Amino acid sequence: MAQQTYKTLQKKAKKGAWFTAVRGSYLPISWQGWFLYLPFTAYLIFAVVMGWQSADTLSKAILFIVPNWVAATAVMTWIAKRMS
Repeated sequence: MAQQTYKTLQKKAKKGAWFTAVRGSYLPISWQGWFLYLPFTAYLIFAVVMGWQSADTLSKAILFIVPNWVAATAVMTWIAKRMS
C-alpha cells in the first residue's frame, strides 16, 4: 500500500475542509485544523501530567486520565467529522 503524502491528502479533501479522514482518524490539512489540533494535543498531555501528579494511586490516575481523554477525543472527532 502506497504511503499518502500531505499534498495528496490536501488534493483529495473537499474545498474548505479543515481535516481529512485517514484510517479511522482525522488529520488537519488547513491552518484552522491545526489551530484546533494543537490545543487538543496539549490538553491530552496536560490531562496525563495532572493525572499522575494529583493521584495517590495508579487507579486514581487512570480514573482521571481516561474520562478526560475519551471526552476530548469524542469532541475532537465530532468537530473533525463536521469540518472534513
